[in-house]
Amino acid sequence: MGAKTLPQTPHKNLLFILTDQQRRDTMRCYGNDWIDTPNLDALAESSFVFENAYVTQPVCTPARGSILTGLYPQTTGLIKNNISLDPKVPTLAELVSDEYGCAHYGKWHLGNDAFPQHGFEDWLSIEDHHRQRYSDRVRRSREADYNLWLRERGVEPPVSPVSYERWLPGANLPEELTQAAYLGGEASRFLREHDGNRPFVLYVSFFEPHPPYMGPLDDLYDPCSLPVDPGFLRRPSRGSLLNRARADYYMGGNLNPLGIEGGDLHDLTSEAGWRKLRAQYFANVTLVDRNVGRILRTLEECGYADDTAVVMTSEHGEMAGDHGMLEKRSLYEEASRVPLLMRVPWLNSGQSRVPGSISQIDLVPTLLDLLQQQRENCLLQGESRVPVLTGESSLADNDVFVQWNGMGDRNLGTPLINRMVSLPWRSVVTADRWKLNLCAGDQCELYDLNEDPHELDNLFDEPAQRDRIRDMAARIRVWQDETGDKAPLPSV
Repeated sequence: MGAKTLPQTPHKNLLFILTDQQRRDTMRCYGNDWIDTPNLDALAESSFVFENAYVTQPVCTPARGSILTGLYPQTTGLIKNNISLDPKVPTLAELVSDEYGCAHYGKWHLGNDAFPQHGFEDWLSIEDHHRQRYSDRVRRSREADYNLWLRERGVEPPVSPVSYERWLPGANLPEELTQAAYLGGEASRFLREHDGNRPFVLYVSFFEPHPPYMGPLDDLYDPCSLPVDPGFLRRPSRGSLLNRARADYYMGGNLNPLGIEGGDLHDLTSEAGWRKLRAQYFANVTLVDRNVGRILRTLEECGYADDTAVVMTSEHGEMAGDHGMLEKRSLYEEASRVPLLMRVPWLNSGQSRVPGSISQIDLVPTLLDLLQQQRENCLLQGESRVPVLTGESSLADNDVFVQWNGMGDRNLGTPLINRMVSLPWRSVVTADRWKLNLCAGDQCELYDLNEDPHELDNLFDEPAQRDRIRDMAARIRVWQDETGDKAPLPSV
């Protein structure tokens, strides 16, 4: 990849597509040769494709906070779900110049979800069940925009405290009334109606393929022929107690308690049942893809494509049966590593693969540089990766850090799981593709991602790895000092 020059031209736009709970291997550019995602495939063909992109924390609120602010969870204070983003902590929409029209459509999950905030003047909300947590009683009377849209179409929506996740299994929604379809249509409308004399920042935040593990495309993929990974339904016998307890719970036929409440029921006592759930999860990725296609086609039709950077990523992944587990809240690759595409027409016309590892902490500084926005006196804990895109540098020496802060998380199935998930973890993926997961109160983990990409063999207790572990732990401690992280670490 030869060096390129970033053009000094005004009015560059940003379209940021964020999905929820989409694992890396849901796209052809990451090796999936069977999934039906033509629109994401086409986007990848003209994008920088980052080989190894990691979230800062594999759960909704903390990850979203980092994606929008360029700060780690310990800095934003968003160390678990259902915490509101401090009004004093700026998002990218507050860091670009006032000439930008900024819009946020879709899932927010950072407090007062139905109301424009943090620099976004145009706003559409899709979640209603957080209403009871809004900052004052007056705000709690405001219903989500998606709810109003459903009512206009003759559907009684889920009203707080009932979530979309709990309501959907019994709603029997057709494809055109899903949240994905709503956002695909509304984001396209934004582009058609936008004043072309003003640059824009548009965040489109899809709920899907987040559970429930079902939807209008449930029959799209054949569970029997669905490819699975070597870790599928393989209990992590040498892993942490937390991972073993979660695998025992799910492989014992149990479901996410929220899924049970909402009727998202699956037979997890058989491999056939697990495969069916997995197939339906991947079908919801296709549902998102179809609506991403609507937005990208409108971008072209409105003449904005050549001047718009398009970024696509997800806030975390999904276990989908690997290591015998479901959902996220895990440092395994399936939950913590996600897709990351950047189409930057003024830098690249075809696909460029970017080796090495990158953290989503780098998104905000990178996007500000791509939009040629000044960022003096702005605290950012990530680094602009535009020099990587222009060929002036690489990610060859980059370590990434992932964390877990679970105290006060919701019920995950058993008292043992709930106790163990409350312990903090810190993880480093080094530039040479080794991963160390440290917890002061649980079995630590070390994986060689080069030889063991599916993390089947925990090497932490191997005597030959003691010096490697000490060095990797020191990297975590240095990062903690630099970022103000106070989580306890074990002595190694």
